[in-house]
Amino acid sequence: MFQAWCVTGNCFSLQKEHDTAIKFFQRAIQIDSGFAYAYTLLGHEYVFTEELDKAMSCFRNAIRVDPRHYNAWYGVGMIYQKQEKFSLAEVHFRKALSINPKSPALLCHIGVVQHAQQKSEKALITLNNAISIEPKNPLCRFHRASILFSSDKHKEALTELEHLKQIVPKESLVYFLIGKVHKKLGNTHLALMNFSWAMELDPKGINNQIKEAIDKRYATDEDEASSQIDDSVLLPMEEHVDEASGEFQLHATESDTESL
Repeated sequence: MFQAWCVTGNCFSLQKEHDTAIKFFQRAIQIDSGFAYAYTLLGHEYVFTEELDKAMSCFRNAIRVDPRHYNAWYGVGMIYQKQEKFSLAEVHFRKALSINPKSPALLCHIGVVQHAQQKSEKALITLNNAISIEPKNPLCRFHRASILFSSDKHKEALTELEHLKQIVPKESLVYFLIGKVHKKLGNTHLALMNFSWAMELDPKGINNQIKEAIDKRYATDEDEASSQIDDSVLLPMEEHVDEASGEFQLHATESDTESL
């Protein structure tokens, strides 16, 4: 019975009716307080609604019920990442990875927080490991390209992005970053062309806030000097995850955040 409440809650979550989804997951927990996954699903809904204290409580309850529930360890790490407590985020992502060691999604998150701690070379190694597990994972390749760009390895970044373009040919953020790389390389015409393609793929400007966050997170020293972007902007890449499969997809939306 409690599984049916979770399935229905997931349906509402996919329709972005998060308040309704919360009610269904709460009901599932009332029916079976020992079902760790229900706590995790509820935690992710609270993340969507920016109620991070409630989300943290849910993830910790899931861990209490099942210490090997790696999705909940990931959830705690995700909250710390949002709060820019990157060392704590890495600890919890690594705990999740110790339970599910072949997850490119978890390796990707570890790479992102390593870069945020100024450990860019370690981050690239981590992302390379993720890509070796799943060569066509677009999110891992996007973050790898972004770190290469921020490390002034522009030609390597461009090679990565051209490969990524074959995997997700209609992702505006890829063309946006290609434009930034060409701008750094002094290829003004190619930069403008890719910026134009990015806008054609995203005519309503849905990704603008995310693009600003990319500028913030992966800015070079020169960019940082001129950046006026507020610290509250979104993380550099919105990360969708299919709750059933745990598979990440590279796709940006207005309000969705990471889930697993």
